[in-house]
Amino acid sequence: MTLRQQVKIERRTPEYWRATLDNPPLNIMGPKMIAELATLIGQIEADDRLKVIVFDSSIPEYFMAHYDVLGNLQDSLEMPRGPTGMHPFPDFLVRLSRAPVVSICSIRGRATGSGSEIALACDIRFASREKAVLSHWEVGVGFPPGGGPTARLPRLVGRGRALEILLGADDINGDLAERYGYVNRSVPDAELDTFVDAFARRVASFDRDAIALTKSLVNGPSLPDDAETKSAWDAFAKSVVRPTVSEHLSALVPLGLQQPGDVESRLGYYVGPRT
Repeated sequence: MTLRQQVKIERRTPEYWRATLDNPPLNIMGPKMIAELATLIGQIEADDRLKVIVFDSSIPEYFMAHYDVLGNLQDSLEMPRGPTGMHPFPDFLVRLSRAPVVSICSIRGRATGSGSEIALACDIRFASREKAVLSHWEVGVGFPPGGGPTARLPRLVGRGRALEILLGADDINGDLAERYGYVNRSVPDAELDTFVDAFARRVASFDRDAIALTKSLVNGPSLPDDAETKSAWDAFAKSVVRPTVSEHLSALVPLGLQQPGDVESRLGYYVGPRT
């Protein structure tokens, strides 16, 4: 039996690829998607013609709901380490940020937890004004985020707003995300696909060496050291298996956690105190 591919690659030109997350109904990320992302980053690094890759979703309501917290966590946490020595998910994130290829995230729907972490690892983020929702719900259920937003967000939005996003564990819409610097800009939903495609094609038309060198020069003062991502992942892996986390998650399961419906649509509300 052939398993469904969860990260679908479209090579629109030799210089411009699209990577579409496709794990209905919520784009929950587990070991299979992580393994496919690990394969993808190897392909990105090995291709000397590629200049631009766009990440998007096949599901209008969800770029990615979040990490699979109801599956066997050990299956995820014990995956073989990547070339950086880190778990393959943070390994993918730091390698994507440092690759000589421009990565663009097109955010339509909810990008929570690991979905936000993929967006933050990309070089450029464009969001649907009406439909994008970004958030980090982790503190609301008892563990720190593991994919590096503690290192990336302060560099993008400042310390205070980073703490607001991470500790408040609430939903951020497209316009507020733009105002904070969480995304580059919010675009009317009807124009998002055309806008992102035109921008990607424009960049892909330029000289590859000039793109790679410019990105590397920007990386120096702006990217966190890989050790910051590793420490965050280690803290996540240690905390997510605590009994108190299981209690928080168990309280959300009968309400509809990891199922299509109101809990996943309004996750920021449900992880907070409800009246």
